[in-house]
Amino acid sequence: MTPPENGSTAADVGPNHYGCVVPTGLLYDIEKDVWIKLDGDIAVIGMTDPAQTRCGKLVAVEFRKVGKVIKRGRGLATIESAKWVGPVPSPLTGEVLEVNRAAFDKDILIANRDPYGDGWLVKMRPTSLDTEQGDLIDADTAFERYKALIEELEIRCFRCADPPPEPLP
Repeated sequence: MTPPENGSTAADVGPNHYGCVVPTGLLYDIEKDVWIKLDGDIAVIGMTDPAQTRCGKLVAVEFRKVGKVIKRGRGLATIESAKWVGPVPSPLTGEVLEVNRAAFDKDILIANRDPYGDGWLVKMRPTSLDTEQGDLIDADTAFERYKALIEELEIRCFRCADPPPEPLP
């Protein structure tokens, strides 16, 4: 997904189960709890709504270096929240082209507010897409699988409210 420039979110479109959104037009790796938007030879990757909810409010994100080649299953970033610390595993093998550090530096809760839009994590150039794309699933299949997981784990997705407005000078 090319992150929206206007603050809109792809999460406004697609099915919803107990507040958990699974937007159409994306690919998913349920086991890794990530979404993927293929845009030409670039893959934009972020955490799913159920993933950000289970993590809770983020407190820190450490990204891998731009230019680094990440193998599928290895960490694209390390997330720290009040509930959890751990890697966000890559759904694809490829070179990290860009990380969303500026957005997270400005608002650490950006993935809690907008996981499918401005809260994306990494852009990468996949190097084994032909062999790995078959492991990704479409939104309809992801929604059905997430429904079962949401019910099993009793997940109720939430989004952090927008930050308070800046005080007037």
